[in-house]
Amino acid sequence: MTRLTVFHVHDPMCSWCWAYRPVLKDLLVSLQEPPFESLEVKHLVGGLAPDSDVPMSADLAEHLQGIWRRIQSVVPGTEFNFDFWTRTVPRRSTWPACRAVLVAESMAGLGQQITHAIQTAYYLQARNPSDAEVLIDLAGELGLDESRFAQELASASTEAALQEDFATGQALGARGFPSLFLFEQGRAAIPLPLDYNSAASTLNAIRAHL
Repeated sequence: MTRLTVFHVHDPMCSWCWAYRPVLKDLLVSLQEPPFESLEVKHLVGGLAPDSDVPMSADLAEHLQGIWRRIQSVVPGTEFNFDFWTRTVPRRSTWPACRAVLVAESMAGLGQQITHAIQTAYYLQARNPSDAEVLIDLAGELGLDESRFAQELASASTEAALQEDFATGQALGARGFPSLFLFEQGRAAIPLPLDYNSAASTLNAIRAHL
């Protein structure tokens, strides 16, 4: 029997992905239990915003702060530290953080751990994961070799892996983050419902296709 795969397409600096994290955690636990334990789960980085050294405009910064406030109104309990907007020089650049996820995964299988570290740094600690220095520090905090991590972050192989994740997500049909898909080789990917307050609808949809 062909193995079914659940794809989770995300960006570590996507505020809606941060809001979804508690439900994602519950979902991943449930997918290890019957009747879902035969499913494979793959995480893809989506690349919300390309590399940029340009400071974010005041209008965009205000727009993103509005999104944070909206998330807090529809996903109760989601925390944001608005000091980020005054303590750092925000840039619209998430690809470095996406590369960091791929490097941590390739070095030590810590892709999900550094994703959480990036989210915590960004949303709670007012640190800027658009900066390579922050990403390298986070890798060190996870016990990774900082020098090797820095080299891998800027390597051609990491860039190729990044573009491969982007292409796979686009082929699946991801148009926003987070997105979830159920995939079987040779068939079209099935978009899965995503509820920011419960994993039940996603699990029910997967169950219907088993």
